[in-house]
Amino acid sequence: MDFLIPNQLNYPILSTLIFLPLAGAFVLFLIRDEKAAKIWSLFISLVVFALSLPLYFYFDPSTYKYQFAENSPWIPVFNINYTLGIDGISLFLVLLSTLLIPICILASWKYIEKRVKEFLFCLLLMETACVGVFSALDFVLFYIFWEAMLVPMYLLIAVWGGPEKVYASFKFFLYTMAGSVFLMVAMIALYLTAGTFSIPQLMTHTYSFNFQFWIFLAFGIAFAIKVPMAPFHTWLPAAHVEAPTAGSVLLASVLLKMGTYGFVRFCLPITPQASIYFAPYVLFMSIISIIYGGYVALGQTDMKRLIAYSSVAHMGFVTLGIFLFNKQGLEGAVIQMINHGITTGALFLCVGIIYERSHSRLIKDNSGISKIMPVYIGFFGFFCLSSMAFPGTNSFVGELLVLIGAFTDNRLIGALSIPGVVLAAAYMLRLLQKIAWEGKGDSHLSDMNLREIVYLAPLAMFVLWIGFAPAPFLDVMHATVNHLVEQVQAANAVALVR
Repeated sequence: MDFLIPNQLNYPILSTLIFLPLAGAFVLFLIRDEKAAKIWSLFISLVVFALSLPLYFYFDPSTYKYQFAENSPWIPVFNINYTLGIDGISLFLVLLSTLLIPICILASWKYIEKRVKEFLFCLLLMETACVGVFSALDFVLFYIFWEAMLVPMYLLIAVWGGPEKVYASFKFFLYTMAGSVFLMVAMIALYLTAGTFSIPQLMTHTYSFNFQFWIFLAFGIAFAIKVPMAPFHTWLPAAHVEAPTAGSVLLASVLLKMGTYGFVRFCLPITPQASIYFAPYVLFMSIISIIYGGYVALGQTDMKRLIAYSSVAHMGFVTLGIFLFNKQGLEGAVIQMINHGITTGALFLCVGIIYERSHSRLIKDNSGISKIMPVYIGFFGFFCLSSMAFPGTNSFVGELLVLIGAFTDNRLIGALSIPGVVLAAAYMLRLLQKIAWEGKGDSHLSDMNLREIVYLAPLAMFVLWIGFAPAPFLDVMHATVNHLVEQVQAANAVALVR
């Protein structure tokens, strides 16, 4: 298969990253002591993160082909293979997944007090599903990991969530399962047409516009729910608010990216003509998500709910960049996927830190703590600036590239997205002002401890690194993004000739 590059490391690194957390999860049930279970889970997650680092250092940025490839027959009668590989788009999503799991374990060290082993099992199972989704190159394999991620996330909300956890978990489950049905229908239709489940081969197959039309609709609904785009977003605030801190982090930083990753991995290369046809509608929905998410976030009194609605707005910029079909927009969208995972994940961690002390997520109950918790306010304020895309932070790079792509091809779209930038500054500065300076604060609150500093510091480092030196991140995706743009432009040229 000429779209796969033989594994540069001569050992199955992707399979190791997928199945090592799963093996570690099952070992948990042999451990009786809860503290030992935490140490074991943290150890496994750190080993997985360390093993994932060679993906970056040995990655060849000069090619768009899939690297560290593994390919073996699985179910030959249906032409289903165990095929793995990553490119310049999926690389950082895999690395983000392996980075966040040990951070989530550390953040839950004292927060989770019941069914600790089961909670840790869910986190490690999530890691298996996350890495699998972003490295699977067979549609059936991808779908299995896609669905596998649903189970631990549902349990994280339903078992360890807040007072409305039953409502939130069922709403999350029903919405995402509905999207999965559309995805499965599209998968089967593609197999019956092309005779293969291989994702790269499906990208090279030629489909009629009518077929692309219906496949894109099925894809679009499934991925729009996952992003989520307005009006498919209503499951997200409830899930975020009721989920434990680790659940909110993984939901925002990884699960939402499955939707935008699906648009990039499936819609654009497999249904390029339909993507062009539906682009105005998706761009309109993106603008609505940006403005609506920002406007609703501005009026929230619950910190978690505010950050949840900000995710709707931020992910709107990602889908906007994807459907501009130019290099700047796509690269801005991909880097913004990573940025959102870092920044919003960090903000949810900050909310978890203050909630452990005050037992409230309401802004009025946690106001005026700048003198009482200066270290906390330093981190919190820093991530707030990142969320509003302040120059020098990671989000500034992503949003700037998306806006450049928008104004390059469609100035009206660029102009309509500007209010979202203003709203982001408004609701984040309002939140920071109230938390840091408004009121006297509770003098009984204690500042951050070493464990909390340790798991927030790496995220702060990436905010600055991407903000001031984005080249190492952007260079990796150039070849992949250029190839994807060429695919869409070629499809557009064929459509114009016809």
